[in-house]
Amino acid sequence: MARSIRMAVVLMMVAAIAVTGCAKKKRIADEAAIGGTGNEEALNESSSLGRYKRGLGPEEGGVLKDVHFAYDSYELDGSARDVLAANAEWLKENKRARTEIEGHCDERGTVEYNLALGAKRGKSVKDYLVSLGVASERLTTISYGEELPLCRDASEQCYARNRRVHFVPPSE
Repeated sequence: MARSIRMAVVLMMVAAIAVTGCAKKKRIADEAAIGGTGNEEALNESSSLGRYKRGLGPEEGGVLKDVHFAYDSYELDGSARDVLAANAEWLKENKRARTEIEGHCDERGTVEYNLALGAKRGKSVKDYLVSLGVASERLTTISYGEELPLCRDASEQCYARNRRVHFVPPSE
């Protein structure tokens, strides 16, 4: 009797694992860790993730300039606000342009912490652009945390380059 109860419990556990789809959840979690959506058709080929998947490194610069942050911060300093004011002017002159705001971090901190910090950086940039008159629906944010660095050296200069918000080239 006890053996048949144990066998029933084991069978129920196996059935529960099969039904919940652990492999699918892990794949989605892995993609989320680097900012992916799992929808290849929606992938912007100009994004940092799109470039990575094509074997290219991240970009700096472009029409809309990157913003850099202090260590462990998502606050906008005076130079960041100046860059964003120029970006906002360009976006207001090009009313059909949309852009994705990518939050990035240096490698220090946990993956989870850096994903959250990258999201806060992206949100602070988006909120500031909206306060300058850019329509919110034209801006999307994504966090890549530490996953797609510009520089891989373990130096303060390299860390400073990686603590940024990058703008995906605007699309019409």
